[in-house]
Amino acid sequence: MRIAVGNDHAAMEGPPPLFKPEIVRYLREQGHTVVDCGTNSAESVDYPDQAQAVCDTLLAGEADAGLLMCGTGIGMSIAANRNPGIRAAVCVTPDMARLSREHNNANVLCFGKRILSLQESLRIIDVWLATPFSEGERHVRRVCKMG
Repeated sequence: MRIAVGNDHAAMEGPPPLFKPEIVRYLREQGHTVVDCGTNSAESVDYPDQAQAVCDTLLAGEADAGLLMCGTGIGMSIAANRNPGIRAAVCVTPDMARLSREHNNANVLCFGKRILSLQESLRIIDVWLATPFSEGERHVRRVCKMG
């Protein structure tokens, strides 16, 4: 799978291990292609810019899914969801990740470095990536209403 990854400075904050490099490494080890949409330093950036870069990559067909990381995941999800065709979900548990895919066909996963441990984040990513959309009539109908 091709995964667009974007983050603000929070995902690059210490102490090590730094979230973003570890998550990118993990995804690549799992056989995924990572499209890095930045940032790669702990210097402050505006999260809407990275969210837009991931959304643009996804909407252009250059990625199959997106991951966005900031302090909480909330700002990234708000910024990403301004784009028609993007369904970004903040997930803090594996069940939320599963349901965001099964019921809402989320195509962007958002999470926060200041909320979750690296191991919790990796588990959520695993569940999210492994879960297909249910294709149930009621879920399709509801997703279609969102555009």
